[in-house]
Amino acid sequence: MRLKLVPQNTSFDFFSRWKVWLGISGLMMVIAFTSFMLQGLNFGIDFRGGTTIRTQSAQEIDVGAYRDAIAPLELGDVTITEIFDPTFGEDENVAMIRIQAQDDAEAVSAAIVTAVEEALTVAAPDIQFVSVESVGPKVSGELIQTAVIAVALAIGAVLVYIWLRFEWQFALGAVAALVHDVILTIGIFSELQIRFDLAIIAALLTIVGYSLNDTVVVFDRVRENLRKYKKKDLKEVLNISINETLSRTVMTSVTTLLALISLYVLGGDVIRGFVFAMIWGVIVGTYSSVFVASTILLWLGVKRDWSKPSNTAGNQFANIDA
Repeated sequence: MRLKLVPQNTSFDFFSRWKVWLGISGLMMVIAFTSFMLQGLNFGIDFRGGTTIRTQSAQEIDVGAYRDAIAPLELGDVTITEIFDPTFGEDENVAMIRIQAQDDAEAVSAAIVTAVEEALTVAAPDIQFVSVESVGPKVSGELIQTAVIAVALAIGAVLVYIWLRFEWQFALGAVAALVHDVILTIGIFSELQIRFDLAIIAALLTIVGYSLNDTVVVFDRVRENLRKYKKKDLKEVLNISINETLSRTVMTSVTTLLALISLYVLGGDVIRGFVFAMIWGVIVGTYSSVFVASTILLWLGVKRDWSKPSNTAGNQFANIDA
């Protein structure tokens, strides 16, 4: 017996309360933007600046012991990562310790670095400090700018891709959903003040790809059904298309979430922020593919048979309210 999270044939009307769904999305985006403007993001070392200490030890690295040794120094954001490399020998256990800049200084002072080294020596007597490198605020500012450009270029590329593959109405619907997902993800990090670093930028780009995949699946079915059901209005075609792809959408999202939740619980502190962003992104990405992208498409209207112009936006929403 096969597991089915969604019945084989569903007939949900996803647009009977379109104003409610768009209202919820609009309210959440306003809250996210307000939080970002009032308290900003809790930037990590990548964006704030700090110092990286590379260590090597013959004994196995205990991240928890390292963290406990450094904790009494109260240095704020400290990230400890064990580095795995097949070229390392059995006695080469390498870790990377990243400490945020203190009191808006350009880098961690020599006295703090010395204190960290002494604390780690107690936890691992044979530890060696291979290198100490600092990242100043100028480099951090460039990273923020580069990160913003990366996300903007990704969304712009999606706009062009969808425009070429479908029509401009599909493209605007898809991009609206992506912008919605990115804003809500940044907003939740601002509201909860979760550390925001380069790993979260990677998560944002991954969310863009995941949400786009969901949206394209729905839009592909919409395009097929526009040819198949030539006499049905666009609202009905969209409902049919979303219901036909609903089982696939739910199954993909649930299986992805199962893996991500396992990583969140068992993966440790180093990747927890990245995994949290992915979990949130999968949820809002699935939501936006159905309730944001499709509603924008319905509002804009599309060509029928790719030759006759569609009804006007006002007529389309008159059909929704009917």
